[in-house]
Amino acid sequence: MSFDAETLRYDAAGLLPVIAQEATTGEVLMLAWMNAEAVRRTLETGRVTYWSRSRQDFWIKGETSGHTQELVELRIDCDRDCLLAVVRQTGPACHTGRRSCFYTGINAGEELELLKPEV
Repeated sequence: MSFDAETLRYDAAGLLPVIAQEATTGEVLMLAWMNAEAVRRTLETGRVTYWSRSRQDFWIKGETSGHTQELVELRIDCDRDCLLAVVRQTGPACHTGRRSCFYTGINAGEELELLKPEV
């Protein structure tokens, strides 16, 4: 069956969330957003392309930082309203310099920093 990005269920702004996961470890790296064109560009180029809600523009992960995401596989959830991008991450995924954006844990009502920025 051939894939059509228009068959995904986008929100009112034409976006859907995308979770990036490291292919080799299964580590959850980040969450970002794509529209249909970003999905198409990602599949065509193999370089993960997101939609920036703040800039209202496309951004290719690592285009300026060099911390790229090479697409291994793009998966669709059961409701077709969320994607999982299985990637090979080069360098940190988070703009703070950490491997993952999910570096803060909550334990007994206290926030704990789980990951330090990479040097």
